[in-house]
Amino acid sequence: MSSPTLAHSTPHQPARDPSLRRSLALFRSFRHEQTDPESCYGLLARDSANQVERHITLNDALVVDIGGGGGHFTEEFRRRGARTCLVEPDLRELTAHGRAPHNAVMADGCCLPFVDGAADVCFSSNVLEHVAAPRTFLDEMIRVTRPDGLIYCAFTNWLSPWGGHETAPWHYLGAARARRRYLRRTGRPAKHTLGENLFPLHIGPTMRHVRARADVAVVTARSRYAPFFAETIPRLPGIREFATWNLLLILRRLP
Repeated sequence: MSSPTLAHSTPHQPARDPSLRRSLALFRSFRHEQTDPESCYGLLARDSANQVERHITLNDALVVDIGGGGGHFTEEFRRRGARTCLVEPDLRELTAHGRAPHNAVMADGCCLPFVDGAADVCFSSNVLEHVAAPRTFLDEMIRVTRPDGLIYCAFTNWLSPWGGHETAPWHYLGAARARRRYLRRTGRPAKHTLGENLFPLHIGPTMRHVRARADVAVVTARSRYAPFFAETIPRLPGIREFATWNLLLILRRLP
């Protein structure tokens, strides 16, 4: 069977993106991430798969989901006819639902266990900011994607209002101070520690690294959740580091 090809339209078109209606739905869902993660990540998975399907046919495509935790994104891609492999380095995340998802492997995203050009789609959602070597991670995503395949990578940049994750926006006053405040307010330590499992990732250096490569083309670089000017905001040096909130990079692997 021939490999999936890039496409301009697909049967699974999302609600208009960007749009205020879509953004509000996502933000409302994020408010209940801790209490209702299934609904939150289920909605985000459908939205992300819709974005991927704008550019490539998922039916029979091999999708490698890197850092996908319990498999919400993997399951959505599988529902749309894709063959999937989930790569997750944390056993607790991998078995969050009592058992590991089908076709899952424990591995580091900076050293993927695939030959060059194995995947039709290499996918990563909100993982890059948790990686100590983000350039190596991106390079590995590109390496394992076939020519004319798609790389989808979204991440929360450090200077975003959400850059400190659960301690945001107090990370603007310093990561250590934000952690102390979180502990006082909640009575429990924050999940993320700067320099251990969260790193100060910035848009400018990331974009320069991607654009310096001759083997990929940028399909889109956009504010993932913005209701307006989604592709304009990341083009504004300085401003983009605060206003983008979450950068979505979709790249096409060149022959």
